[in-house]
Formats: sequence, C-alpha cells, structure tokens
Amino acid sequence: MFLLSFTDLKGFHLHTPDMASAAASSLIAEDNFLCSICLDVFTKPVSIPCGHNFCLDCITNYWDTNDTVIQCPLCKEKFFNRPMLRVNTVIAEIAAKVKNSIQKRSCGPSATAGNGHVLCDMCTGAKLTALKSCLVCFMSLCDTHLERHQTIPAMKKHKLIQPVENLESRMCKAHDEPFELFCQVDQMFVCESCKISDHKSHKMVSLEEEAKMRKNQLGLEKRSMDQMIQVRQQKILEFQQSVEASRNNAAKALSYNVHVMTSVVDYIKRSQAELTEVIETKQKRIETETKGFIKELEGEILQIKQKSLKLHQVSLTDDALMFLENILSTTITSPQVKDWSDLTLKNDEFSVKGAMAMLETTVRREVQMLCDPDLKEMKRHAVDVTLDPDTANPLLNISSDGKQVAYGDRKRNLPNKPERFEHVLNVLAKEGFSLGKFYYEVQVKDKTNWDLGVANQSINRKGDIRLSPNNGYWTIWLRNGNELTANAGPAINLNVREMPQKVGVFVDYEGGQVSFYDVDARACIFSFTGCNFTEKLFPFFSPCPNDGDKNSAPLIITHVK
Repeated sequence: MFLLSFTDLKGFHLHTPDMASAAASSLIAEDNFLCSICLDVFTKPVSIPCGHNFCLDCITNYWDTNDTVIQCPLCKEKFFNRPMLRVNTVIAEIAAKVKNSIQKRSCGPSATAGNGHVLCDMCTGAKLTALKSCLVCFMSLCDTHLERHQTIPAMKKHKLIQPVENLESRMCKAHDEPFELFCQVDQMFVCESCKISDHKSHKMVSLEEEAKMRKNQLGLEKRSMDQMIQVRQQKILEFQQSVEASRNNAAKALSYNVHVMTSVVDYIKRSQAELTEVIETKQKRIETETKGFIKELEGEILQIKQKSLKLHQVSLTDDALMFLENILSTTITSPQVKDWSDLTLKNDEFSVKGAMAMLETTVRREVQMLCDPDLKEMKRHAVDVTLDPDTANPLLNISSDGKQVAYGDRKRNLPNKPERFEHVLNVLAKEGFSLGKFYYEVQVKDKTNWDLGVANQSINRKGDIRLSPNNGYWTIWLRNGNELTANAGPAINLNVREMPQKVGVFVDYEGGQVSFYDVDARACIFSFTGCNFTEKLFPFFSPCPNDGDKNSAPLIITHVK
C-alpha cells in the first residue's frame, strides 16, 4: 500500500489559478481534509490516538493488511491494542462541505488546460471540462456538446470513452481506426482492420477485457506483495522480540554474575577468617603442649642433676674402705624419667600452601572458561603474522596479502621445497618466535573444519603427520562443525558454550604455555602448560577440505583490536 503524507500533496491543486480569491484562500483548509491513504476528501473520518485522521474504511483496511503491527501510517506510532474507531461528526460535516465545494468547482463554467482536466474541443471561449471522448468524432466533449451523442441514433453508436488527452495515440496509424482490441500473441493494441489482416489467427480480446485481466493480475501481485510485507513485518517483530529477550537475559546474567561473584568473594573472605582462626588455634595448642613438655623435661633434668651430685660427692674420697662405707650407707634413688626418643613435634600441620595453590589454579581455570580477565593483557603482545606460501600445500590458495588461506579447486604446480607440506593441507607463518610472548587472532567463521596452533621449526612436513606435543605441534581443531578437540596426545574433547567465530592464540615461550581463546566471548578454550620449548615456534594453520562447499570459507588472520 502506497501512502502519501500531507507534504507529498504539495502542488496538487483541486482548483484552477483563475478561481476566486476566496476559493484560493481555502486551499490549506481543503488539504487538511484529505485522507493521506486514499488522497481524497474524508469519508467517515475517524481520529486515532496519535491525533491523525483517516477515512474509516481506509484505516480499517490498512490495519487489516498489516495486522501484525498496529501503527499510524503517518507517524508510525505503535498501539498496544487496536483503537476503537468512531466517526468524528465535526470533521465529517466540514469534509462534506469541502467535497461539495470541490464538486461545484469541477462542474463550473470553465476550465483551463494543465490542471489535470481534459477540456471540451467544441467549446469556444472558456472551455468546459470534458465528460467523454469520442473515438469516432475524434474529440472530447463536455456535458452540453455530448447531448447529440445521446439523442441522435447514428451518433449513439459512436465509441465513447472516459475523457483523455492526445486522442491521436489511440488511433491505428496504418488504418486510421481506433484501437479497440488487444492482441495477446503480439502483446499490442490493434484496430478492427488489423484484426482481419496482420493478426487474423491471433487471439484477440477487447481493451476492457485485457485491462480487467491485468488489473486482476496486479491485484494478485499486490496481495502477494502485501503478504510479503506482512511476513517481513512479522520477522521484524520476531527480531525485536528476540533482541528484547536477549536484553532481558543479559540483564539477568549480569545480575546473577554480580550475585555469584559477591557470594564467592564473601565465602572466600569467611573461609579466610575461619582458616586464620584454625591456624592460630593450632599454633596456641602446639605452644601450650610444647611448654608442658619443656617443663617436664626440665623437672627430669633437675632429678638427674641431683643424683649426679650425690654420686659425685660419694666418689670424692680416695680411701677404699671409706668409699665403700659411703656407698653402702647412701641410698640414691633413680630419677623418674620417660623415654623421649620417639616423641617429635609435627611441623607439617600448616602445610596448606600446596592446597591453596591448587585452589587458585582451579578457580582461575574455571573463571577463564567463563571470561578470562587476563585476555586484554595478552593482547598487548599482539604480533603481525603473515602466511608463508613456500610452506603451503599445493592445494591451498594464499591471498596476495598473506592473510587468508583456503582450500583450492585444483593442485598448483609448485616447486617441491623442503619446507613445503606435501601430503597434508597445512601452512606455516613466515614469522617464527624463540623467546618472549606473542598473540594473534584467526577468523574461523562459517567453517566446519579447521586446525590452529603453533609448531616447531623441525617438524616433519613430507609424510603422514600426527598432531601432538610429542611431534612438535600444540594445536586444537574443529570437526563436523561442533566437535572441538585439543590434540594433547591423547586428545581431549573440549566443551564450550558456543563454537568460536574468531580464535586467539597466545604463547609464553619461557613460561611454557600455549593458550587458545574465543575472542568474542573472551573465554579460554584450552591451555597447554608446562611445555619445554627448545626451538623456534611458528604459527600453524589448516583450512581443511571444502566438505562439499560447507567448509569453503577461508581462515583469515585478522587485526588484533
């Protein structure tokens, strides 16, 4: 449905320039009573909540064909419920007067060319508006001059049509007869003489029949267009609802994130306080127990010293008789002591460092799988990576800028260099790294299979290749569009919330770490840790076969933002 606003009616005059000034001054008022849907003076005008006015039938039909969204055709304001429509009697009365005024002027005493009216060819002086055009008399006639065609029997047989300009265009130049038929074979207008000559065997219909048929076709096409519009409006509504649902889910996720993180932090703080109290209590118990042991040992030492002193006193004389008399007359009791050889204090009761380190590793790993806060720091080590065509398998196509690689339709005739992969669809980057940290990103969007990672400079490039750290490869791959695997030897199936569209690769050479990230989710996919790198590392890529065009998209090295 085509709509025009009041501003679109600029220059559309309902009266001629030579009308009275009073009529001219009413132009704005008349424009205000034109329905912007049918472009005619209001019939049963109704007002809708936004303040705009339309014919009752016009706005009802508009909403019937656009029932997925109830809105104003002009300002596009949407309404939750379909407004109840009542005829505005004040506007209806004024519209009726405007319509009557226009009709009077259209039937007025004279008209001029150029205002959309066809003028009578018989009038002298001021010409009236023609009511019909005669294809026999070859002229347009007003009400007065049409009277003869309505009263004279011979002229009643003349072909009258709605008034048109340029009647010459409706005449056959070959036979000087009016076009009254349409040839459906040659798709052209013909006259009666054409019918019995050049188009004798062709199927003919009257202009009215052809027009009716084509109008029906246009009506069907218009209904189809309306249906297409309706389907797309429904899809827009679905998208809007999807965005709103996503916005609500995001708000819930943010709220839940704050709640969970706050709860975890609170739990850790309480656990820290509890652990501190346990450690301090244990230390106090150990100190108290140790003090008791020391006091007991000091008592035993005192008893031993006393016995040792008595023995020393008895042994001071050199006279054997006296020494023996002293020994026999002296009673020396043995001190009451224990065997302390098996008693030791445990000093490993506070060895929580290992457990705490394991806790930290576990927490970090789980948080990284959700969203790694360290990814921004890793991006600071971004490097410019380009593909090395000298290493590419002959079935791979490398872009001129060295940033894209895709499986080709045919094998290229390339020199068999030592560094070129011969049997597998692999390619390395030109840049190698043997120290520090580096990071790069690869777009894997629209692919069902791919391999990414880093490889040693000395890897085997000619035979059958097994991707594993033992063979100098630290890689992950995607298979069948949903099977993500870390080639750790043995392989590890990776569970992710959604398949990444862009993968970030981070390497810490001295730290022995290779990590893979979902760039959009900012989440860690997998990390190789504890690696012992001894030679130069090169970024590694494989776009894999096309898989019946399902995997034809290239791997693209993208700029790190």
